[in-house]
Amino acid sequence: MARVKTGFTRRHRHKKVLKITKGQFGTRSKLFKRANEAMLKSLWYATRDRKVRKRDLRKLWIARINAAARLNGTTYSRLIHGLKKNNILLNRKMLADIAVRDPQAFTAVVQQAAG
Repeated sequence: MARVKTGFTRRHRHKKVLKITKGQFGTRSKLFKRANEAMLKSLWYATRDRKVRKRDLRKLWIARINAAARLNGTTYSRLIHGLKKNNILLNRKMLADIAVRDPQAFTAVVQQAAG
């Protein structure tokens, strides 16, 4: 079998990795070995943080709903329980949006949940 040299393939792979790590500090954007480590770590962070972003947004929505609920004389847990009991199907994202943009409508939702 003939010997296969990796000239084009290796150069192509190195250039691809260096392009991905283009704004990194120091040798993380210059040397292939350090750049490859940085790339793998950044891809790992990106994968993990897609889940973390969802988690953080849900926490933010709950904090906003709780603040608005307390202004209306109830708590977050009582509000959610009342919504479920009265079959009001609003998710936390929409509730938080209503609480921030339209306090009167949120008050009406709270009264429906309490009633």
